Amino acid sequence: MELIIDDRQDKLEISEELIEKIKDIILECLDYEDYDDNYEVSLSFVDNKEIHELNKEYRGIDRATDVLSFPLLVEDEFGVDFGEESLGDIVISLERAFEQSREYNHSFEREVCFLVCHSMFHLLGYDHDTEENTKEMRQKEEYILNKLGITRE
Repeated sequence: MELIIDDRQDKLEISEELIEKIKDIILECLDYEDYDDNYEVSLSFVDNKEIHELNKEYRGIDRATDVLSFPLLVEDEFGVDFGEESLGDIVISLERAFEQSREYNHSFEREVCFLVCHSMFHLLGYDHDTEENTKEMRQKEEYILNKLGITRE
């Protein structure tokens, strides 16, 4: 698995320890869904201003959000293996993640990990468009985070 990181904000620092946890989450999500680890994920860290612009441009929603997912995975009907394939892009507002960590009374690292996990399931085809789908996604997210010992402390 290749993780491409683009840190386009200057408000918060990301530790190497957090990057390692993010990699673990991505690998765990792939494993949980029975994917191999031959995928690439692009992860961009931005501020509220940039994610607001992206949210408005791509979703038509005129406000900042915490995370955006841009899935790229397309099933190849011929089963051809082209090597490493891009799952898609994850864009996280670290500024919003910090605000939410305060709001939910847990660590900034836990919030970023949750957002990566949440976004990974979007990249793998899941959505929270119905109550049932939301419940399914939440169960998957909690399983992964608990398995890796990333709790709400």
